[in-house]
Amino acid sequence: MIPLKGFYRLSLACLLALIIYFGWSAPAHALGGELPPLDTPAPEFNLPTHRGDGSVSLADYRGKWLVVYFYPKDFTSGCTLEAQRFQRDLDQFHQRNTEVIGISADSIDSHAEFCDSEGLTFPLLSDTTGEVSKAYGSWLGFISLRHSFIIDPDGILRDRYVKVSPAIHSQEVLTRLDELQRAG
Repeated sequence: MIPLKGFYRLSLACLLALIIYFGWSAPAHALGGELPPLDTPAPEFNLPTHRGDGSVSLADYRGKWLVVYFYPKDFTSGCTLEAQRFQRDLDQFHQRNTEVIGISADSIDSHAEFCDSEGLTFPLLSDTTGEVSKAYGSWLGFISLRHSFIIDPDGILRDRYVKVSPAIHSQEVLTRLDELQRAG
């Protein structure tokens, strides 16, 4: 029999594992912030990158489309699959004048190990305080939620995803980019 204290730890661990694997879409008030509205300027950010070359900001991507995806944790199954899919499709994003960046609460050292392990060539940004995740309505107290945002070349937020399936998400974003760019 599991002691009651151990049961609660086990239950919390199971809940966290489900959140990390499947993502979680809670009411915005439960996340500490609202999702930013579409067709308005995307929240600014300036975060350190795993590449060791300083920080990356939204302004660095003016003139290009940008996919910003938030994810819970390096080296977890769903996050690894999502990153692998974005990497696999990176040339297709570049053909659409689009860059991809990932953001989580992991350290830059963890991001560097994750990129080395998975062969990721796009930047991963470290949001250890959750400040940027909160601005994008993607924060669950200690981890970033699995949310993604499409930002146009002028820095305007054009679409967002709050229920993401890691296996197919990259292709969903590519399809939506085509629609947005045709309407452009």
